Amino acid sequence: MALVFLGLVLAWYLLKALGRVWQPASEAVARLSPYTRRLHRWVMFAPATFAYVAVFTATTLVQFSAPPHLINVLTTMQSTNLAHLSDEPIRALATSAIWVAERGYGLGLYILVYATVVAWAERRYGTPRIIFVCLFGHVAGTLLTALAERHAIAAGHESELLRYTNDVGVSYMMVAGCAAAALLLRGWKQWLVIAGLVAGVLVPFVVTRSIWELGHLLATLCGLFAAWLSLLPAPAREVAGVPAKGVPMKKKEGHADAGAA
Repeated sequence: MALVFLGLVLAWYLLKALGRVWQPASEAVARLSPYTRRLHRWVMFAPATFAYVAVFTATTLVQFSAPPHLINVLTTMQSTNLAHLSDEPIRALATSAIWVAERGYGLGLYILVYATVVAWAERRYGTPRIIFVCLFGHVAGTLLTALAERHAIAAGHESELLRYTNDVGVSYMMVAGCAAAALLLRGWKQWLVIAGLVAGVLVPFVVTRSIWELGHLLATLCGLFAAWLSLLPAPAREVAGVPAKGVPMKKKEGHADAGAA
């Protein structure tokens, strides 16, 4: 999916260049420009989300091209397993968040969710608050999962090898951002995101009861708590014709909302 997107971007700029000398290409650019301007505005309203997408997409492309053994070594070294959290917690938390787990499996789905649901949440919360929400989901979710792992090992339910597992990925931040979006969405869109979280987070945990699925559930709950906490000082931003929670819409005359997408 990432390669397809890059191909589309390249094709668009080639079409614009061709439009300078060929009338049919110029007409095609004129027809498509309203859509590309809307896409540009959407990206500009969620800079943190799309910057993060660019980072983990780049590391995933590395995974696709590098030898599997090398990637296994790299991701194991940068994992948030118990051994690394005990020795270098900050480095482990930072580096683990730039890799897509399982050699990039599901990259397209991650990009789709970040570019739609999490990007929408950034528009409503603002960049500083969505960074706080996603980081809190990642860090708190990881640390709570580590406590559960320690308890499982001490109780004899898991092997000591659990301390050295490969545990990386962008999913903790993603589910935290989705939980933040679900808190503000209304109507069928809210139910759609909630259904996605139930299907992708709650059901797998209920079925497998694994440490990994527990981590996703904890990250979701931590993200929801952080989102609620971030709304206490000030309501969500009023954008794209959607009023901040509890704030009536103000009518504007003479110009449209510049942030509409």
